[in-house]
Amino acid sequence: MQKHSYEIEIKSLLGGKEKADALVEKMKAKDPGLKTLGSHKQLNHYFTSGDLQSLYENVKTIVDAEKLAKLKDLAGKAKDFSVRTRWADGRVILVLKASVDDTTSQNGTARLEWEAPVAVTIEELDNLVLKSGFSYQAKWSRERSEYVYNGANVSIDKNAGYGYLAEFEKVIDDESRASEVKEEIRQMMAELDAAELAQDRLARMFDYYNNNWQNYYGTDKIFNIE
Repeated sequence: MQKHSYEIEIKSLLGGKEKADALVEKMKAKDPGLKTLGSHKQLNHYFTSGDLQSLYENVKTIVDAEKLAKLKDLAGKAKDFSVRTRWADGRVILVLKASVDDTTSQNGTARLEWEAPVAVTIEELDNLVLKSGFSYQAKWSRERSEYVYNGANVSIDKNAGYGYLAEFEKVIDDESRASEVKEEIRQMMAELDAAELAQDRLARMFDYYNNNWQNYYGTDKIFNIE
């Protein structure tokens, strides 16, 4: 039986740069050991529909054996899943997320996570995904700063469309701990005055961006959806 990693993640919509800077200062004050992991730029291409078994067949020559075995296992049992490709400062990564709670695989608070770096361009990887029956859902661009705060990974993103967004995340390998770890993250966020972005609002934002991404991808433009 394959052992998978589970991403427990909660988002907070910050909006402007001043709120992002204030969050960093609060983390520094509450955690003297705060680690700054640096900043980088990302392109994220989201896909919809498609067939995981076909994707497995099309990428098996560019994904290492251990990662490939986990993808094969997922292809046989994943139901609600999302596939994306990522370019991060020159590194190209194939990403698969599948939900393990009642939220979505695109934006859920508890998701099974699979990632594999590949030695091709993002355009070449996109073509393999498209060949597997997927189609583009949207393309996203962001600048990300990453931190380790009291044992959690915290990313502060400047997203095209969304503005500044914080993501608080822990990765576990025991699915039964998902609810417990979610509450740990919520308590951490409350101590930092970081309000959780409601799933229904996030879904409306996500849908709006998907329908209008050509107007925002690669720009500093933002929108506000309540």
